[in-house]
Amino acid sequence: MDWRVMGSDPSIIDTLHELLDFPDEADKSQPHPSRAYIRDAKAMAATPADVKDCLNSYVVVIDMPGLKPDQLKVQVEEDNLLVVSGERKREKEKDQGVKYIKMERRLGKYLKKFQLPENADTEKISASYLDGVLIVTVEKKPPPEPKKPKTVEVQVS
Repeated sequence: MDWRVMGSDPSIIDTLHELLDFPDEADKSQPHPSRAYIRDAKAMAATPADVKDCLNSYVVVIDMPGLKPDQLKVQVEEDNLLVVSGERKREKEKDQGVKYIKMERRLGKYLKKFQLPENADTEKISASYLDGVLIVTVEKKPPPEPKKPKTVEVQVS
């Protein structure tokens, strides 16, 4: 849709987005999903990721273009849930006379959640971010040592 034809100003669209983005504290008794839940579900579906099972680690590669490293958040929630998130907001135009002709670049929340296996060492997680790609490495715990058979000396009488 061409906004110029409709005579719409992108700053009005920004204002509408901000107005519609209020918390849903009003009515928690409704059985339908909250806006936050729907927004997170859409963000998870729109955030592409690869997960690799390497010899000594799990590696998660996530495309998150347009973000700065300080806008990214990597955390482990209870039950070994790795949560990677970030948000790219529209930059306020310095020149008020600017009007968009076309807007295709993705704005909004990036979100991905991964259930880590039991052998993931949540104390040994590292992340690097380069050229819009976040790489999170979760080391594996060493395999448990095999139990040695217990020898019991038996007295025969």
